[in-house]
Amino acid sequence: MQNIGLTQAIPELRKQDGEVQDGGYGNMLAPLMVRPYAVIEVLVGMGLIFACSYLLRPQDPLFMESEFPWLWLPTTVFALRYGAILGALAGLSVAAAWILFYGLHNGDYFPIAQFAGGMALLLVVGHFCDLWQARTRRLKALNTYLDESLRSLTNHHYLLKLSHQRLERDSLTKPLTLRDACEMLHALPSGQDNAVLPHVDAVLSFAANGCRLDQASVFAIDGQFLSAEPVSSVGTPFELNASDVLVQSCLTKQSLVHLRPVEGERSEYLVCVPIVTASDRLLGILAVRRMSFLALNEENLRFLLALLSYYASGIEKYHSVQPVLSSVPRCPESFAAELARLARLHQQSGIKSSLVGLVLPRGVGSDALIEQLRKAHRMLDLIWEYEREASRVFIALLPLTDELGVDGYLARVELIAQSQLHASLETANVACFHGPVERGLPGLGLTAVVARCNRHG
Repeated sequence: MQNIGLTQAIPELRKQDGEVQDGGYGNMLAPLMVRPYAVIEVLVGMGLIFACSYLLRPQDPLFMESEFPWLWLPTTVFALRYGAILGALAGLSVAAAWILFYGLHNGDYFPIAQFAGGMALLLVVGHFCDLWQARTRRLKALNTYLDESLRSLTNHHYLLKLSHQRLERDSLTKPLTLRDACEMLHALPSGQDNAVLPHVDAVLSFAANGCRLDQASVFAIDGQFLSAEPVSSVGTPFELNASDVLVQSCLTKQSLVHLRPVEGERSEYLVCVPIVTASDRLLGILAVRRMSFLALNEENLRFLLALLSYYASGIEKYHSVQPVLSSVPRCPESFAAELARLARLHQQSGIKSSLVGLVLPRGVGSDALIEQLRKAHRMLDLIWEYEREASRVFIALLPLTDELGVDGYLARVELIAQSQLHASLETANVACFHGPVERGLPGLGLTAVVARCNRHG
């Protein structure tokens, strides 16, 4: 099997969201990330500075007799650029230069006060550099999570909009709707294999029937490589030509492309459709060589793109919810998927989320309290309810909420209980349990909260 590297297939990498594109001097003085060879850069840079200062003032290369310690200025720049550790390395290089220029020639007394002040300056400046870099990384991770949530919500709304538009069309000319596509994808077996694109044959067969594809193939991306051999085909199978202008455009933009946007360019294919998850991960592409002329329209292509996007989101959702469902089998999939994303966010950037469980005795008062809790939950919060013999369990997932946020949530629950039951949670026999979303282990925290709720019930 021939493999094509993505780095060769995509000529230009897309800029990441949230990156600020400074000018040349800005990128030179404050890079977006610390490079692996930063130690060499500091040592070589300080060496060049010492050489220039020696050429300017051979008798006093470190400007020890000057009214201002000019040589500590470039070391401060290195501390601002790379942080406290490499800033301290630049300061130690100044001390080594003093021994070289002064100490070995005439045995001058080492200026302890000046070097102590300079090192203190570098450590303070470098500490603030490290602090703001950590805050920037946390904010970027938070924005990435919110962007994924918005993208997923947008995809669902767009799918709903297309579904309503389809219902308004003439069903005789195209009997298949997006509702049929969703039902087909939900009917696929839940025990998916280890393939990169599981059940892709059924999806491609449905797409070929609904969009009238005569010859098309799906090519998977495994790791960093795009397979040239198809994993599924309708009609005569064919190998992928990675240098084709349509394939290049599809990989670069990660959006559906056809002949119209690239007029004047020859292509072997009519349409190329990416298979992209909600987190913007490319799983593969669908290349169409032949299809009905009447089917090559904007409405049909949107249907094809929505079908493959929904399919890709299902693959990602399955792999993310499995650790949660293996620990708590009756947990809803939407709740498990969000819990898995928050656990991954905690592992990557340290941003905490929490779980709160309420056990309410059966009765009219508890029903009214739960109804008010449903209305009062925040937009990002998720709720899971289930019933036991003598009680009802209400579990809330609170994204981006630490222990202080949990205390505020429980205070709001207390106010709601007083307004509905005219009693506190303790007197109303409402038990409260809470726990964190564990770092990288989404099912662990939920299992602990559910077990405590079940023991109390």
